[in-house]
Amino acid sequence: MPDAGDRSAEAKAAYQRYVAGREDVARGERSWASLGEEFFTDDAVFVDPAWGRVEGRDAIAAFMDESMAGLDDWTFPEVWTMAEGDRVVSMWWNRLPGKRPDGSHYQAAGISVLHYAGDGRFSYEADLLNMAEVHELLGASGWRPSGPMHVPPSTPDRDLTPPRGWLP
Repeated sequence: MPDAGDRSAEAKAAYQRYVAGREDVARGERSWASLGEEFFTDDAVFVDPAWGRVEGRDAIAAFMDESMAGLDDWTFPEVWTMAEGDRVVSMWWNRLPGKRPDGSHYQAAGISVLHYAGDGRFSYEADLLNMAEVHELLGASGWRPSGPMHVPPSTPDRDLTPPRGWLP
């Protein structure tokens, strides 16, 4: 059985492949759904701040395509990532296109917390960001969707309960 350090390195490497996949999506080389299919377990849970809790790999893949429709010109650059055993935590930017008059980006910080299940897949991801800040950025930037968008549910399930055995 690998020690915690080996597992941390494996989890972080899997996450880095996931991030590279997001960059492929930004270049139009793959779909968001393909990330759900490749990087999540059959029984995975994904919690999004706007869309809420999504359960199961197929549902996560569909959610990824649906929730990202019209956001083709947004990017999500990583700032830092750390792993401890099966836990991965990452800080990234939710970056809109264009820049402010002072040259800074229209962006809001995001945090992802993931549980690594092995074999390059995750069983849990919770993305945390300040949605009020995102709405402020939309107004300040004048951003408009690149195509049709889907509206998140009016009452999403925001239950952040992680997988069994993950908490003491």
